[in-house]
Amino acid sequence: MTLPDHHLTQGEQRVRSFHPHWKRLIGPFLALILIVGAAGAALFFIPGEWEYAFYARIAAVVIGLILLTIYTLVPYLRWVNTGYVLTTHRFTISMGVLNKSTDEIPIAKVNTVSSDQTFPERLLGCGTLTVESAGDRGEIVLRDIPRIQDVRTDLFRLVEDASDGDIDDR
Repeated sequence: MTLPDHHLTQGEQRVRSFHPHWKRLIGPFLALILIVGAAGAALFFIPGEWEYAFYARIAAVVIGLILLTIYTLVPYLRWVNTGYVLTTHRFTISMGVLNKSTDEIPIAKVNTVSSDQTFPERLLGCGTLTVESAGDRGEIVLRDIPRIQDVRTDLFRLVEDASDGDIDDR
Protein backbone atom coordinates (compact mmCIF):
# COMPACT_ATOMS: atom_id res chain seq x y z
CA MET A 1 0.00 0.00 0.00
CA THR A 2 2.30 2.81 1.18
CA LEU A 3 5.48 0.86 1.80
CA PRO A 4 6.52 -1.35 -1.11
CA ASP A 5 7.96 -4.73 -0.24
CA HIS A 6 11.33 -3.83 -1.74
CA HIS A 7 11.67 -1.09 0.92
CA LEU A 8 11.50 -3.61 3.75
CA THR A 9 14.80 -4.43 5.43
CA GLN A 10 16.18 -7.94 5.67
CA GLY A 11 14.03 -10.00 8.02
CA GLU A 12 11.33 -7.32 8.22
CA GLN A 13 7.78 -8.48 7.55
CA ARG A 14 4.57 -6.54 6.99
CA VAL A 15 2.12 -7.18 9.82
CA ARG A 16 -0.72 -4.82 8.88
CA SER A 17 -1.37 -2.21 6.19
CA PHE A 18 -4.41 0.11 6.22
CA HIS A 19 -6.00 3.48 5.42
CA PRO A 20 -7.93 5.69 7.84
CA HIS A 21 -11.47 4.48 8.58
CA TRP A 22 -14.06 4.93 5.81
CA LYS A 23 -16.08 7.26 8.07
CA ARG A 24 -13.83 10.07 6.81
CA LEU A 25 -15.60 9.73 3.47
CA ILE A 26 -19.13 10.32 4.81
CA GLY A 27 -18.85 14.13 4.54
CA PRO A 28 -17.44 14.07 0.99
CA PHE A 29 -20.15 11.60 -0.05
CA LEU A 30 -22.89 13.85 1.34
CA ALA A 31 -21.24 16.82 -0.40
CA LEU A 32 -21.28 14.84 -3.66
CA ILE A 33 -25.01 14.22 -3.36
CA LEU A 34 -25.81 17.83 -2.42
CA ILE A 35 -23.62 19.40 -5.12
CA VAL A 36 -24.90 17.13 -7.89
CA GLY A 37 -28.48 17.74 -6.73
CA ALA A 38 -28.01 21.51 -6.60
CA ALA A 39 -26.29 21.62 -10.00
CA GLY A 40 -29.04 19.45 -11.49
CA ALA A 41 -31.72 21.69 -10.00
CA ALA A 42 -29.93 24.79 -11.31
CA LEU A 43 -29.77 23.30 -14.81
CA PHE A 44 -33.42 22.29 -14.64
CA PHE A 45 -34.72 25.66 -13.43
CA ILE A 46 -32.76 27.87 -15.84
CA PRO A 47 -35.41 28.98 -18.37
CA GLY A 48 -34.65 27.77 -21.87
CA GLU A 49 -35.95 30.92 -23.58
CA TRP A 50 -33.70 33.20 -21.54
CA GLU A 51 -31.07 34.82 -23.75
CA TYR A 52 -28.21 33.94 -21.35
CA ALA A 53 -29.42 30.40 -20.61
CA PHE A 54 -26.42 28.79 -22.34
CA TYR A 55 -23.94 30.81 -20.26
CA ALA A 56 -25.89 30.21 -17.06
CA ARG A 57 -25.83 26.44 -17.68
CA ILE A 58 -22.08 26.51 -18.34
CA ALA A 59 -21.60 28.55 -15.14
CA ALA A 60 -23.70 26.04 -13.14
CA VAL A 61 -21.65 23.12 -14.48
CA VAL A 62 -18.30 24.87 -13.86
CA ILE A 63 -19.29 25.90 -10.33
CA GLY A 64 -20.53 22.36 -9.67
CA LEU A 65 -17.25 20.85 -10.90
CA ILE A 66 -15.20 23.25 -8.79
CA LEU A 67 -17.25 22.44 -5.69
CA LEU A 68 -17.03 18.70 -6.41
CA THR A 69 -13.26 18.97 -6.70
CA ILE A 70 -12.90 20.90 -3.44
CA TYR A 71 -15.41 19.04 -1.28
CA THR A 72 -15.35 15.52 -2.75
CA LEU A 73 -12.29 14.73 -4.86
CA VAL A 74 -9.64 16.36 -2.63
CA PRO A 75 -10.85 14.66 0.60
CA TYR A 76 -11.04 11.33 -1.23
CA LEU A 77 -7.50 11.73 -2.57
CA ARG A 78 -6.27 12.63 0.92
CA TRP A 79 -7.94 9.51 2.32
CA VAL A 80 -6.62 7.17 -0.35
CA ASN A 81 -3.10 8.62 -0.07
CA THR A 82 -2.92 8.33 3.71
CA GLY A 83 -1.65 4.96 4.75
CA TYR A 84 -0.33 3.18 7.77
CA VAL A 85 2.01 0.21 7.62
CA LEU A 86 2.95 -1.83 10.65
CA THR A 87 5.96 -4.10 10.20
CA THR A 88 8.03 -6.16 12.59
CA HIS A 89 10.56 -3.30 12.80
CA ARG A 90 8.64 -0.03 12.33
CA PHE A 91 5.34 1.80 12.14
CA THR A 92 5.13 3.94 8.99
CA ILE A 93 2.67 6.80 8.53
CA SER A 94 2.47 8.17 5.00
CA MET A 95 0.34 11.18 3.95
CA GLY A 96 0.04 13.50 1.00
CA VAL A 97 -1.37 13.80 -2.49
CA LEU A 98 1.11 16.00 -4.34
CA ASN A 99 3.68 16.35 -1.56
CA LYS A 100 4.39 13.15 0.35
CA SER A 101 5.20 13.09 4.05
CA THR A 102 6.36 9.90 5.73
CA ASP A 103 6.98 9.32 9.42
CA GLU A 104 8.56 6.13 10.65
CA ILE A 105 8.65 5.08 14.27
CA PRO A 106 11.03 2.22 15.03
CA ILE A 107 9.18 -0.37 17.12
CA ALA A 108 12.10 -0.45 19.57
CA LYS A 109 11.58 3.28 20.30
CA VAL A 110 7.86 3.01 21.13
CA ASN A 111 7.23 3.62 24.84
CA THR A 112 3.45 3.71 25.13
CA VAL A 113 0.52 2.67 22.94
CA SER A 114 -2.99 3.78 23.88
CA SER A 115 -6.34 4.01 22.19
CA ASP A 116 -9.42 6.17 22.63
CA GLN A 117 -12.93 5.55 21.31
CA THR A 118 -16.12 7.56 21.50
CA PHE A 119 -19.40 5.65 21.53
CA PRO A 120 -20.04 6.14 17.78
CA GLU A 121 -16.45 5.06 17.07
CA ARG A 122 -16.98 1.92 19.14
CA LEU A 123 -20.00 1.10 16.99
CA LEU A 124 -17.94 1.64 13.81
CA GLY A 125 -14.86 -0.18 15.16
CA CYS A 126 -12.46 2.76 14.83
CA GLY A 127 -10.76 5.18 17.16
CA THR A 128 -7.76 7.31 17.99
CA LEU A 129 -4.38 5.67 18.48
CA THR A 130 -1.71 7.48 20.48
CA VAL A 131 1.86 6.29 20.08
CA GLU A 132 4.48 7.76 22.38
CA SER A 133 8.05 7.24 21.29
CA ALA A 134 11.50 8.11 22.55
CA GLY A 135 12.16 10.09 19.36
CA ASP A 136 12.04 13.82 18.61
CA ARG A 137 8.29 13.99 17.99
CA GLY A 138 7.39 12.36 21.29
CA GLU A 139 3.70 11.62 20.92
CA ILE A 140 1.85 10.96 17.66
CA VAL A 141 -1.95 10.97 17.65
CA LEU A 142 -3.60 9.10 14.77
CA ARG A 143 -7.34 9.56 14.33
CA ASP A 144 -9.87 7.27 12.64
CA ILE A 145 -7.82 4.09 12.81
CA PRO A 146 -9.95 1.13 11.64
CA ARG A 147 -10.09 -1.99 13.83
CA ILE A 148 -8.34 0.01 16.53
CA GLN A 149 -8.17 -2.82 19.06
CA ASP A 150 -6.52 -5.20 16.58
CA VAL A 151 -3.98 -2.53 15.56
CA ARG A 152 -3.27 -1.71 19.20
CA THR A 153 -2.82 -5.40 20.05
CA ASP A 154 -0.46 -5.98 17.12
CA LEU A 155 1.55 -2.88 17.94
CA PHE A 156 1.74 -3.75 21.63
CA ARG A 157 2.83 -7.32 20.81
CA LEU A 158 5.56 -6.00 18.50
CA VAL A 159 6.76 -3.55 21.16
CA GLU A 160 6.90 -6.36 23.71
CA ASP A 161 8.77 -8.61 21.28
CA ALA A 162 11.25 -5.82 20.49
CA SER A 163 11.90 -5.15 24.17
CA ASP A 164 12.48 -8.88 24.74
CA GLY A 165 14.70 -9.06 21.68
CA ASP A 166 12.40 -11.78 20.34
CA ILE A 167 10.90 -10.58 17.04
CA ASP A 168 8.41 -13.12 15.71
CA ASP A 169 8.68 -14.26 12.13
CA ARG A 170 5.09 -14.58 11.00
